[in-house]
Amino acid sequence: MAFHDVSFPMTLALGAKGGPEWRTDVVQLASGWDVRNPEWSRGKRRWEVGSAITDLADLQSLMGFFEARSGPVHGFRFRDPLDHSSAAPGVPISCNDQLLGYGDGATTEFALTKTVSGFARKIRKPAPGTVQVGVDGTAIESGWSVDTLTGLITFDTAPAANSAITAGFLFDQPVRFETEHLEAAIEVFGAGRVLSVSLIEIWEETA
Repeated sequence: MAFHDVSFPMTLALGAKGGPEWRTDVVQLASGWDVRNPEWSRGKRRWEVGSAITDLADLQSLMGFFEARSGPVHGFRFRDPLDHSSAAPGVPISCNDQLLGYGDGATTEFALTKTVSGFARKIRKPAPGTVQVGVDGTAIESGWSVDTLTGLITFDTAPAANSAITAGFLFDQPVRFETEHLEAAIEVFGAGRVLSVSLIEIWEETA
């Protein structure tokens, strides 16, 4: 299984619905209390993306994209319409959007993260050309690089101790098709619809 560094066409994602899912084993006791045991260490996102596709050309485009990924075998990028920016909704990104950590004079790598309501998650697929980096509130234009397949920022020289490392970015989710069969129906001449197209987030590492 490989990750194809290509994006699911945004024109095919109109009307997408979905969000995070947590897998939990819930056991209800005779007393009425319940015991909840988390099965996953983090949430996994899932989307249904086929509801707005009716044009025959778009249907063919979707099928071609599905075939090129060998169905669920290979991952790809998906831009979640509801969550794809380090900034608040409707606000342009800036280098001070997200705190990545603090320098110690030795560390040169910092992972992109997004924190909302105290919950932090790693961002592994920043959109190329969108990442901005700041140190102590000042934008840094050079002296660093970003790996858009891992979300790691690497500085040429380790930031000074106690310096705040921040970043702003747009990002995609690594996903795969959840189904092995793509089913479409032609309802009128030149138009049709996809009965179901589900995408599910893929975990590329355990942490």
